[in-house]
Amino acid sequence: MFMTKKISVVIVAAGSGSRFGDPRPKQYHEIGGKSLLRHCVERFMAFCPQGNIQVVIHPDHRDMYDTAVGDLALPSPVAGGATRQQSVLNGLQALANCDPQPDNVLIHDAARPGISDEVIARVLAALAHHDGAIPTLPVLDTIKQCDGDGVIRTTIPRSTLHRAQTPQGFQFDKILAAHLRHEGQEMTDDASLLEQDGCDVVCVEGSDANDKITQRDDMIRARQMISDTDLNQDTFLMTREEFRTGTGFDVHRFVPGTECILCGVAVPHTARLDGHSDADVGLHTLTDALLGAIGAGDIGQHFPPTDPQWKGAASDQFVRHAVNLIAQRGGRIVNADITLICERPKIGPHTEKMRACVADILGIAVERVNVKATTTERMGFTGREEGIAAQAVVSIALPIVGD
Repeated sequence: MFMTKKISVVIVAAGSGSRFGDPRPKQYHEIGGKSLLRHCVERFMAFCPQGNIQVVIHPDHRDMYDTAVGDLALPSPVAGGATRQQSVLNGLQALANCDPQPDNVLIHDAARPGISDEVIARVLAALAHHDGAIPTLPVLDTIKQCDGDGVIRTTIPRSTLHRAQTPQGFQFDKILAAHLRHEGQEMTDDASLLEQDGCDVVCVEGSDANDKITQRDDMIRARQMISDTDLNQDTFLMTREEFRTGTGFDVHRFVPGTECILCGVAVPHTARLDGHSDADVGLHTLTDALLGAIGAGDIGQHFPPTDPQWKGAASDQFVRHAVNLIAQRGGRIVNADITLICERPKIGPHTEKMRACVADILGIAVERVNVKATTTERMGFTGREEGIAAQAVVSIALPIVGD
């Protein structure tokens, strides 16, 4: 029944993804060889022409946008605002300049790549009888309301609670008017604007696969959801995974100093490690292992020691670079195991802090990271306490794109 109406879409992709913990915004990371943004765009192409899909982006992300969807016949992207609400309004105003204007509009977050045809159809069908419709899921946990000191004041009946998702659908003229009327009043979602005005917004059934990607670990869940969801094969590339192993080895000599940086942790010692960067031998070997797992060379190729910009640099940025390369290939890090080889300093008292630091850099759970130490029984340069050696082994999973 909704196919007789003009449907347009606003996809909000203007965020920086600061909680995601990666320099590349999450909407441009890939699953199954496609960015999250492209997954969303291609899904909505089943319901409206490409020219009706308006993407809102951060102006600094235009190159990444062009790489992700630049080959599609979309309208020029609109610059987002300082808030999500302003970004949506910018997208709606771009659609308002179309002739004719849309009858219905869907507003969707690019961080929800698991949207399905069924959810979109339910939202659109509800707009035949309501001002707005949003997909939701019931809240399954018991909800407690607490005061500022954490003392429980009441238990809220969960039967009345629902988790909101997107796309949220609306009659276009009503949602545009609501955004203009409440401009500057930041709300958590678009439906809240109509609710304030007493409009009729209904909930329809959402999907677990449509949950928002916020943290890096959410990418693992999203890949699995997309792989397991029986969606149209021509839009969602079904993915299987292959596992790869990478190894790394590195050494650094001691020079006069007061501490060594090892796996991101400052360890007191009577010497420091010598190197062009901070000489973190643990993170250097981890970087090589990550690069090796995807056949991307070694740390020296990406960060030449002859380049002055890396003088004294913190080595975590080398690891993050390798992690980003893996993420761009749609991969995920399964685990990492680092061995530090030295007589001194004593590593044992610091391993838990090192594990936590490495896990944070890799964006994985700490139980997937191991840091341990051994000696060479007083043999060789490490046995003579002339320096520290380190080796690392990592496992990653990369998607195999199916037909």
